[in-house]
Amino acid sequence: MADRPRRLVVAITGATGAVYGVRLLEQLAATPGVETHLVVTDAAALTLHQEMGMQRRDVEALAHVVHKNRDIGASIASGSFQSDGMVVAPCSMKTLAAVAHGLSDNLVARAADVVLKERRRLVLMVRETPFNLAHLRNMTAVTEMGGIVFPPLPSFYHKPASIEEMVDHTVGRVIDLFGLEHGLAPRWGGLKASADAG
Repeated sequence: MADRPRRLVVAITGATGAVYGVRLLEQLAATPGVETHLVVTDAAALTLHQEMGMQRRDVEALAHVVHKNRDIGASIASGSFQSDGMVVAPCSMKTLAAVAHGLSDNLVARAADVVLKERRRLVLMVRETPFNLAHLRNMTAVTEMGGIVFPPLPSFYHKPASIEEMVDHTVGRVIDLFGLEHGLAPRWGGLKASADAG
């Protein structure tokens, strides 16, 4: 595996937050030695256009390899395909449910199932609020299987000045989970005592 690039599967589903998938792809494309395999669902294509004014082909151009969601015979559908893991950004509740219940009826769900069964890293950037009991139980099931449930919740300790900075901070945290270097956001340096503390 040392002779191949770091391979990450990226899926973009129809939940709101398409910007997370796009920004992740942009950053990975700029990271040497990383090869991305992308799946964009039909619902995601609609969300990308609605939220970002992007066409499917614009997003697909950011990846090294593109797969169709209906192509369950694609390379990433097999455990023999060597990868370092998968990120679903954003992850719809439908996709979460499919992963939680092993419903490999499309390529996104099948690729996620492969990552879990091969004990690789699966990160689901689930997007919904509030959660109902089915959502919570599905997140528990995925966690028990070894997946990482990563709702893209913004943090404020780094004092973001824009939506872009908030997105970059979250995407950087996801990239951290795969041990890749990035400069998307400042690192936590500890609390600084205020002048009137005491």
